Amino acid sequence: MLNRTQILTRFCLSVLLIILSGVKAATAQSLRLYTPYPRITVPPGETIDYTIDLINNGGAIATAEVGLEGIPKDWKLTLRSGGWNAQVISVLPREKKSLNLKVELPYDIEKGVYTFRVTARGHSVLPLTVEVSEQGTVKTVFTADQANMQGHATSDFNFRTKLENQTGEKQLYALSSQAPRGWTVVFKPNYQQATSVEIEPGQSKDIPVEMKAPYNVKAGKYIIPVVASTGSSSARLELVVDVSGSYGIELTTTDGRLSEKITAGRHRNIELVVRNSGSTDLNSVRMSAGNPQGWEVSFTPDTIPLVAAGESVQVKARMRAYEKAIPGDYVINLTAQTPEATSTASFRMSVKTPLLWGWLGILIILGAVGTVVYLFRKYGRR
Repeated sequence: MLNRTQILTRFCLSVLLIILSGVKAATAQSLRLYTPYPRITVPPGETIDYTIDLINNGGAIATAEVGLEGIPKDWKLTLRSGGWNAQVISVLPREKKSLNLKVELPYDIEKGVYTFRVTARGHSVLPLTVEVSEQGTVKTVFTADQANMQGHATSDFNFRTKLENQTGEKQLYALSSQAPRGWTVVFKPNYQQATSVEIEPGQSKDIPVEMKAPYNVKAGKYIIPVVASTGSSSARLELVVDVSGSYGIELTTTDGRLSEKITAGRHRNIELVVRNSGSTDLNSVRMSAGNPQGWEVSFTPDTIPLVAAGESVQVKARMRAYEKAIPGDYVINLTAQTPEATSTASFRMSVKTPLLWGWLGILIILGAVGTVVYLFRKYGRR
């Protein structure tokens, strides 16, 4: 039978054990893992950045081994703290340490709900749930910031595209286009012209695409497919170019000659041809002339309502030489113009004097000779 001293000793030991157990339990419960986003929904291939706090609610320094459990297959996870891949973390009392958890989901993943855990061993467990919103696939994605461009036929059309390798392996993509004949299409990955590009799994690359329309292209909308392909995966992107057309005009004569003869004071009709050498219709083509002083030039018609692309219209120019023009060559600049295009033909006119003036000159000369002969006969013998 125990005496009073033994009973008191055992009682004190029991109380001490209870107190020590409570202290140990309190210490074990002092560390807590926390994140504001324990459950999120994302598509396949998404990268998730978690910020997780390890909080010490106790009154003493607490140390825990941190890790991950239940990681799904093919997921890439990185747990860092303070810029380090830390496995053991100590936290001062009433403070916290931040952890960064980066989760990279594969593209080839089943739709559904996935749960894994962040642990502070012996202290706390933080379950994290990721809901994958759709069925994943292994594929290549080809996109453009702006897939439709509009411009003049002589413009350069520059597209900014992105090629994404949503497969699990490095891929070497062949780059090609299915442009209409005459179009120039150039791919410039890394800002240099190339016909292929290599992309790491899960990565993407910006690929500028430069296009130029052929000469004399007609106005209209053109769909230019571009393709990135490998032996196992490919992607097609349709780029649209809306061409406003090119403007061009030519002025010449029906036979191509740009010279003629004319008599001073007389007129001559010249048959001109106004040709639309562009790919866009020309409206209100106005005819004009830069002629020497005293000359007169008129056109029939002086304004052409419409010259369709690739077509031509005949115009009659009526030129009248100055009646006092001396013999020689004169240049008359004939112009056909619209606000969009202008063409000038320099026409050379060779002026000759009228036949009447020629005979009159001969008569004057003969008269002068006759006068001299008469005077010589009358006064020559005296």
